[in-house]
Amino acid sequence: MNLKKLYENRNAKIAEMKAILSKMETEDRAEMTADETAAFDKAEAEVRALEDTIARAERTRDMQLNAVSDDKKEELRAEEVAAAEERAFANFIKKEAGAFVEERAGEQNVTMGNNGAVIPTTIANRIIKAVKDLCPIFAKATMYNVKGTLKVPVWGYANTSHDVTVGYQAEFTELTADAGRFTSIDLGGYLAGALTLIGKSVANNAAVDVVAFVINYMAEQIAIFLEGQLLNGTGSSAATGILSTTNTMNAGSVSAITADNLIDLQAKVKQAYQGAACWTMNPNTFVAIKKLKDSTGRYLLQDDITGEFPYRLLGKPVYISDNMPVIASAAKAVLYGDYTGLSVNMRENIEIQVLTEKYVTQHALGIVAWFEFDSKVTDNQKVATLVMSV
Repeated sequence: MNLKKLYENRNAKIAEMKAILSKMETEDRAEMTADETAAFDKAEAEVRALEDTIARAERTRDMQLNAVSDDKKEELRAEEVAAAEERAFANFIKKEAGAFVEERAGEQNVTMGNNGAVIPTTIANRIIKAVKDLCPIFAKATMYNVKGTLKVPVWGYANTSHDVTVGYQAEFTELTADAGRFTSIDLGGYLAGALTLIGKSVANNAAVDVVAFVINYMAEQIAIFLEGQLLNGTGSSAATGILSTTNTMNAGSVSAITADNLIDLQAKVKQAYQGAACWTMNPNTFVAIKKLKDSTGRYLLQDDITGEFPYRLLGKPVYISDNMPVIASAAKAVLYGDYTGLSVNMRENIEIQVLTEKYVTQHALGIVAWFEFDSKVTDNQKVATLVMSV
């Protein structure tokens, strides 16, 4: 039995009763009409029935907690926390819209941060999960959650030839000292935001799942933005995308990609990193590559009903993205490799703010989300790009 749904249904009926009373007050009437009385009595009866059902469900839940294992108890408690946080978040939005919200004793409240209300943990996790589903590169990159500046150590040559040298040596002969060196790549945090407008009539309607609406829409917008940034970046004053890798190969053509190009590009990534490697390209590029055949007349792209995308190219999964450049002069048209070569610092505490005044003339609420992140390629050996000729 879904307790969350029972509470939502009960609150919806209470809202109906209050709407009838509010209409009477607005019209300065002392009595209800016959239709209003019938509707009020029906809603009241349904509320009482729902409260009885809720009480039984809660007693059953308590008995269940006493009868199940400790792991199951933790699972059930986690579900209760998630439901409580969802109610708190939905109630917060509705109260900001001026709607009546009935709160139970001890009900969890949304806490306030510097940029507005802090999203409850379960809500924030659902936002990030939705982004990962929509944005494979975000899910596959190396992720950090560090406040301040994160220094990622990178090993390299001291100059063009110096490195740690291993070789045969003769007794009583001094070893020649040589060394590489560690450098670091800094990951900071760039502030980004996403804005959603919700009509007050929607926010005031208790029957609408406000939380799902806000999460799904904002997650989609955050995903589109993050994917574009993690692929392309925005220059030196913002995050750097994976296409900035120095491991590149020229296609030898401005407008065409050959099968040999793809074979050579795959070979640009070391064997040690081939296990998790994949392809990413624009939909138009995908269509062009889909038509390529090998010497026996077989298409290079093979069906793969077991993967996240139903094709494999040279044995590796293929992803398509509208954020990837199309085939054109100097365009980085195809990306290949293990995307853990891109490091992303996603700072914690996603925060939201409900804008109640800014959009009042539109009878709407503004829901704005703030987050900080940075990204840079930290291992160029893991990824490679195919660059079209100029």
